Amino acid sequence: MSLKLKYSKFSLEAGTDEAGRGCLSGPVVAAAVILPKNFKHPLLNDSKKLSEKQRRELRPYIEKHALSFGVGIVDEKTIDKINILQASLLAMHKSIDRLEQLPEFIVVDGNKFNSYRDIPHETIVKGDGKYLNIAAASVLAKTYRDEIMEKLDEEFPCYNWKQNKGYPTKAHRKAIAENGSCKYHRKTFRLLSEEQ
Repeated sequence: MSLKLKYSKFSLEAGTDEAGRGCLSGPVVAAAVILPKNFKHPLLNDSKKLSEKQRRELRPYIEKHALSFGVGIVDEKTIDKINILQASLLAMHKSIDRLEQLPEFIVVDGNKFNSYRDIPHETIVKGDGKYLNIAAASVLAKTYRDEIMEKLDEEFPCYNWKQNKGYPTKAHRKAIAENGSCKYHRKTFRLLSEEQ
């Protein structure tokens, strides 16, 4: 099924999505994207359905052709303070703040959103597989977050973040069990599995 460009009749519709919600470490990163009406790319889809190589290829194309895009980052300390849902919504707001044009309408991947400056919005479950502007936001959010995790990996190579990007893999949890957690881990998350 091919993705629709956007949800509403407004020409300045921003799609927004986040990456890193389920991770044990690092920030949550969101992106917002406003696409032009003739935008298309054969690869663009929900970032989870794309390979890392495809996402890296798409990012400069999206950044070059979007009418506007913004990226918002909320670190692990804030996540621990306000909880992951609120941190994800905050990251989305920050990404919309960075758009060069104020959107007339906002479409959000998922089922929760806090109203932004009284701009009308719609939440869409699995929206990144339905609308190109949300899919584009999902690609930017994921690639920007992956880069951050690769950088943090240089500081703490024992957790292998360049590979697992902070997600709760068996190897990541084993590394936490062996080395303890570090300053980039989300302390309010269950870092170890039941058996450890």
